[in-house]
Amino acid sequence: MNAPLRVGFVGLGNMGAPMAQRLLAWPGGLTVCDTRPEAMRPFAEAGAAVADSVSEVAADIVCVAVLDDAQVRAVVTELLGAAAPGTVIAVHSTIADRTAEELAATCAERGIDLVDAPVSGGGPGAKLGRLAVMVGGSATAFERVREPFGCFADLVVHAGEVGAGTRMKLARNLLHFVAFTAATEAQRLAEAAGLDITTLGKIVRHSDAVTGGPGAIMLRDRTAPIEPDDFWLPILRHVRDLGEKDLGLALELGDRLALDLPLARLALERLGSGLGVGDNTFERQNP
Repeated sequence: MNAPLRVGFVGLGNMGAPMAQRLLAWPGGLTVCDTRPEAMRPFAEAGAAVADSVSEVAADIVCVAVLDDAQVRAVVTELLGAAAPGTVIAVHSTIADRTAEELAATCAERGIDLVDAPVSGGGPGAKLGRLAVMVGGSATAFERVREPFGCFADLVVHAGEVGAGTRMKLARNLLHFVAFTAATEAQRLAEAAGLDITTLGKIVRHSDAVTGGPGAIMLRDRTAPIEPDDFWLPILRHVRDLGEKDLGLALELGDRLALDLPLARLALERLGSGLGVGDNTFERQNP
């Protein structure tokens, strides 16, 4: 029976610290490293080994959760100076997909696997062990990291080759921040109409927890127009019809309040085609 893999963790910030805390009970042991001694102190007290420098992180799997591409490059470069062949370096930072590909090629020259493994779920998800991890890398590397990743995530997916994990994270975050921008537009409409926008926020969080929010429509395996005999056609036509009606009413309210709602107009224009169910019927019926 193989001994459990030892895990290292570099970067104990807002995301890294709660992720690493979930690994304290990992049977293979945990080594942590951060530029701030005070960040490592609680881990040492909990029984983790502490490395004074990145090059001293001796582990089978080394998780990296630092700020940006430059810091990731610096950490990976230092790890390469000491890591043994067969080590897997897992980059949890959201970086450019090309950076991940370049670093993976450099690591491969030394017999080391690099996977890009960005996470979704934020600090609360990390503390609860409820993150989603999108892994880009070889099937062999994915199998090695899946079990330890399960300490801080309850969804670990193999997105594809190196770079695919980052590309999936960028697509996910596109939705995240476009939705945030739409939320600010909704707040402006509610405020202009004399409504309490904190109450609106409660309504949105409540209903999205029930319906699934924007992810509720993300069930198809392609984005092409839906075929006439497809199961999803009547369902997404219904979504389109409701959406176009409600967007039209919101835009009419905005016009009365002299408030421009550019995202709502764009949504009305593109909802039907985006769902794969054809042109905007609301505009045709209400010229």
